[in-house]
Amino acid sequence: MYSMPVIRPQSSARVLVADDQPDVLEALRWLLSGEGYEPEFVNTTDGVLERLREGPFDLLLMDLNYSRDTTSGREGLELIPQVRTQDPTLPIVVMTGWGSVDTAVEAMRRGARSFVQKPWEDVTLLEILEREIEEAQASKRRDAKQQREFEEARLIQRGLLPATLPQTADVQLASSWKPANGVGGDCFDVLTFPSGAVGITIADVAGKGVPAALLMSNLQAAVRAFAQDGASPASVSASVNRLLCRNMASGRFVTFCYARIDAASRRITYANAGHNPPLVVRANGTVDALPPGGTVLGVFSESTYEQGDVPVGPGDRVVFYTDGITEGRNAAGEEYGEEQLAASALRHRGLPAEQMLAAMLADVELFNNGVYEDDATVIVAAL
Repeated sequence: MYSMPVIRPQSSARVLVADDQPDVLEALRWLLSGEGYEPEFVNTTDGVLERLREGPFDLLLMDLNYSRDTTSGREGLELIPQVRTQDPTLPIVVMTGWGSVDTAVEAMRRGARSFVQKPWEDVTLLEILEREIEEAQASKRRDAKQQREFEEARLIQRGLLPATLPQTADVQLASSWKPANGVGGDCFDVLTFPSGAVGITIADVAGKGVPAALLMSNLQAAVRAFAQDGASPASVSASVNRLLCRNMASGRFVTFCYARIDAASRRITYANAGHNPPLVVRANGTVDALPPGGTVLGVFSESTYEQGDVPVGPGDRVVFYTDGITEGRNAAGEEYGEEQLAASALRHRGLPAEQMLAAMLADVELFNNGVYEDDATVIVAAL
């Protein structure tokens, strides 16, 4: 925890640190002050909001556990959207204990930018702080030239995604991809195999902008390399994870699902690495979810993934999506949620893939007034 740091900020930056453990605050005081930062410290969630009202900061470094609950991280998770409302551009880095990756995933879905695990390594922590502060400052000073480059990156990223989806005699596909900020971290792909099976991948790279888009392109190339006709979804997920762990920036991760639909045997085989559970919408009016069977990609190189196998039949639909769909909010601040998405899919399950997708998006945009706060992707596979 006290290794010699080598990362130094280019200029003095104000960092607000929130933690209820005095020893943690003292350690961070010595580390950050010694590296040229201007840290200020609070030990409650109310203290965070009060200090942010008093003046701007360059970054918030916050623990997720406070006095009310020392394990779930609920207080910290509830604080993140409050901070986002008060300062939408402030980068938030959360601190979690070892083994709390699921909590970190939830924190980043709510608006945190990165996470660091306790006990931290000084160099890693400083690297994350420096990166997030620089990215936030660069975003604020983006000029016309950068905006043109940003647009070019968007066009390149869109070109990496399938322009048209392959259709087979047994499986029809439709997709929608809506990046929240020009370029983003959502990624999907469709593979066809000589056996007649269809492979569908969907992923969400933590973060937004060009860094997320670069990770997305790396992920897509890895999936195409490993997802051969005979490769199981579980083995593909494990192989992609090992590759990403060698190249992933600190504090980033990818949620991922790979499903292989074999209409001939009427089975769908899948592995889900922390991604939103795709929905199997039955012709008879029931809905099954394909739940996660392993942790997110890019964190632990030795992670393994469970493989699921469920039957599908004529008239069934499979809906893949990212959290930009279910976490969309209405004017009252309510989330769309998985239940409304499933209800929409059920209502429109009798339509062909393209029409079903259009009808579901119409339901979503009626709810969120057409405003997507995060990258939003939906794929419909009709059997």
